[in-house]
Amino acid sequence: MKLSNIIKHLSYAVAFFCSTFCYSVSANADERPNIIVILADDLGYNDVGFTNSSTEIKTPRLNELAENGVTFENGYVTHPYCGPSRAGLLTGRYQARFGMENNVTYTPYDPYMGLPTEELTFAERLQKVGYKTSIFGKWHLGGAPKFQPNNQGFDYFYGFLDGGHMYMPGQVHVGSPDGYWLPIVRNSQPAEFNEYLTTALSRDAAQYIKRSGNEPFMMYLSYNAPHAPLQAPAETIKKYSHIKNKNRQIYAAMVDEMDQGIGMVVDALKEKGKYKNTLIFFLSDNGGLYPDSWWPQYDWADNAPFRHGKVALMEGGVHVPFIAHWPNKIKQGFKFDGLVSALDIAATSVALAKADASDGLLEGVNLEPYITKRKTGTPHKALFWRLEEADNIWAVRTMTGKYMQQGLPGVDRAYFDMVNDPTEQINAVDKYPQKQAELAKLWNEWNKNNKENILRQSNEYKSAVKAFYEQLNKEDNQQANARKKYHVN
Repeated sequence: MKLSNIIKHLSYAVAFFCSTFCYSVSANADERPNIIVILADDLGYNDVGFTNSSTEIKTPRLNELAENGVTFENGYVTHPYCGPSRAGLLTGRYQARFGMENNVTYTPYDPYMGLPTEELTFAERLQKVGYKTSIFGKWHLGGAPKFQPNNQGFDYFYGFLDGGHMYMPGQVHVGSPDGYWLPIVRNSQPAEFNEYLTTALSRDAAQYIKRSGNEPFMMYLSYNAPHAPLQAPAETIKKYSHIKNKNRQIYAAMVDEMDQGIGMVVDALKEKGKYKNTLIFFLSDNGGLYPDSWWPQYDWADNAPFRHGKVALMEGGVHVPFIAHWPNKIKQGFKFDGLVSALDIAATSVALAKADASDGLLEGVNLEPYITKRKTGTPHKALFWRLEEADNIWAVRTMTGKYMQQGLPGVDRAYFDMVNDPTEQINAVDKYPQKQAELAKLWNEWNKNNKENILRQSNEYKSAVKAFYEQLNKEDNQQANARKKYHVN
């Protein structure tokens, strides 16, 4: 056979092999979606465009995600303030199941002050099936090494361990006892940021996407914005100079900067070719600050049309802006009015990643059939809340009613008709005794499986630590005085 014919036949063979191999690789390619969970901090329900088209605050990037995705009109978190809410979201379990109903105090030396390590985050579940996992921003689930993100399911961490942080570069005090002032962390090492913190977190997240390989990834973009302290770039604050309330001016700028940061992440997905097969969730960890009696000076967020805000079990505290966006599966934006919980993020992610949930611990619902319109109705029959283990502060909500008790002005024990009064304006307690009894039965059944709180509230914890050292110092002084009696010249 001539050399030219040999080369020709070899070329055919190579072409056949390549086409077969490439088809095989393509057919077996990992088509599981990337998953990004974006969590705002203390965001008012009425302070984004997709819940209030007339809001003063500009959120075009979030609005775009909502317009092309699903807006959960009855989206809830499991707790009305930071730490417990995040514990529920990340584990996919009600935090009362493992006794974590108080904010974690930042203390790197306490081996008990954090998310119990026997609890699996859904990041850990996804890690086991090949997902690359990352977190950017606020952790607030323990400062001791065993509680930190890299030991709780995250391959990569760029952020801070406490419940908040100063936003401006240069506001760092090495060795500060207050985590707000400490250097931020990249994995287990001190890191830096040389721009507004929200922007720095967003930029690092965008760069992470641009570096990503073929493996699917799960990203938790956990902003501290717009949580206090109120700080934002001067130029962005100027955009809101028409707002009379100076605090709200800064708050609006913080939300604006967060929206811009989300845009950076979305743009990175598009640049990397991963936009269409990435499922993005966006929500807040609880309602915005409302000037209740315990913090009357906090007057910058807007939770309308709901009453109260952060710390309250009223709708203003637990009913949050909540959307999902996934171009490959959601072809047209729509609104969904079934009961949706932050717990569902873990359940949905685990299902889509084909990760193991055989332990039966996840309490959320896989939302994929709902967001693809293969299923209608409500994912949850009822949602539940319990505040700081005290059984006299509780709430249960179904599609038709809400029964609750909390010592809020004009509330205390209350029943609300959630069909005709979804903003809880009229307390109809005891007017519907049978409906109340049904809700009470649901809550009591749920509460049977809860655990007493294992953590002190942050301020209480700090007071106890202070008292411990004061007592220790007192005893040392007493011993020193006693030794003086035996002084010999």
